[in-house]
Amino acid sequence: MAIKQEHAVGFAVGIGAAAAGYYFYRKNQAKVDQFLKEHGIDMPSPATIDAESLSLEQLVAEKERLEDLIAEREMAEAPTPAPEPESESKKPAPKRKRRKRKKTTRSS
Repeated sequence: MAIKQEHAVGFAVGIGAAAAGYYFYRKNQAKVDQFLKEHGIDMPSPATIDAESLSLEQLVAEKERLEDLIAEREMAEAPTPAPEPESESKKPAPKRKRRKRKKTTRSS
């Protein structure tokens, strides 16, 4: 199935509608969030979260999220260790010995 002109027009209209919706949401964010809150959908804004008003469970979840972010950034900034050059003084690991099986006699 080839992409037709109708597909391109529909895609462009969809992008335009999404951009307009986002623009109007951001322009009226406080009103929209209040409307959603009145209808049972809580939309907390990260900039307005008050740590004093959070429950213990929410504080623990926020702490874990922050610890994860810190660990990710530390891993990203940590230099990777350079591989050690092979030296002749290192001995190869000894070969593992195989266990001998017990001989079993089969009686017929």
